[in-house]
Amino acid sequence: MQQPPGFEHDNKELVCKLNKALYGLKQAPRSWYEKLHQTLFHFGFVASRCDHSLFTYNHQGITLYVLVYVDDILITGSSSLLVHKLITQLNQQFALKQLGKPEYFLGLEVAYQANGSIILTQTKYIRDLLSRFHMEEANGVPSPMLSNSKLSKYGTDYIEDPLQYRSVVGAL
Repeated sequence: MQQPPGFEHDNKELVCKLNKALYGLKQAPRSWYEKLHQTLFHFGFVASRCDHSLFTYNHQGITLYVLVYVDDILITGSSSLLVHKLITQLNQQFALKQLGKPEYFLGLEVAYQANGSIILTQTKYIRDLLSRFHMEEANGVPSPMLSNSKLSKYGTDYIEDPLQYRSVVGAL
């Protein structure tokens, strides 16, 4: 890092202190999350104790949810008026890009029903996974093993490619 023009000094041991997290620096995501957390806390949201990416707001029978994944945010709730008000307030603090209702998020396909409910599926994710591991011709089964199978703690089956096996299981 170099000091900007006009800030140089003959003493080479002097450094600049950066008071702002710049995009691309390793502390930038943490700073962004802290600012978002403080902003949501100011609006009355509470972070979930089980999942730090989920924030909830409960007041007078109205519930709002904010789910954060890296720099993607899903907002929903029981009052569309308050959801839009929250989006407006967040837009004053952050540069938001509204993409509308999600159709695909974190491997989940979102299908909206006429009665207001939603259906979540992972059909596309599974097809992409099968394609990635060259398993498009694999046959689906209700259960991958017999219910009366006896398992050995030492393992008896040889796995041809342990790395691929771990990759497939890890992707599930």
